[in-house]
Parts: sequence; structure tokens; C-alpha cells
Amino acid sequence: PSIEKTLNGMGIYHFDQVAAWKAADIAKVEDKLPRFKGRAERDGWMAQAQKLAAGEDTEFSARVKKGDVY
Repeated sequence: PSIEKTLNGMGIYHFDQVAAWKAADIAKVEDKLPRFKGRAERDGWMAQAQKLAAGEDTEFSARVKKGDVY
């Protein structure tokens, strides 16, 4: 939730926005989330966002749907 709030504050609301990130975009996000430096690439945010934007599930979104998260 805290990452989502920060991203929303930066005008990022949709998976297709994250899916299109380039190195400069990642750097801007990391400036706002210094504790999470490297996480977007390490956790594959862009690849996951591409799947979610296309209506597919990721491992994490499937767990959320099953009630295993939150």
C-alpha cells in the first residue's frame, strides 16, 4: 500500500504505465522510494505489469485472488 500511494502521487495509476518504464523512469521512482532501490528490476515489475495490463495473472495476483495475501 505505501508503494502504491507513492506511485499514485507520481501520477502512476495503471499497469501499462509501469510496463513501459525505461531506465530513467525507474530512476525517478527509486528517488521517491529509496528504501526499495533496485526492487522494480529485481522483482520484475515491468514484466509483471505487462501481464497484468494484458489481463493475465502473475504468481502474486493469483495468490491474492485465492486469498493467500492480505
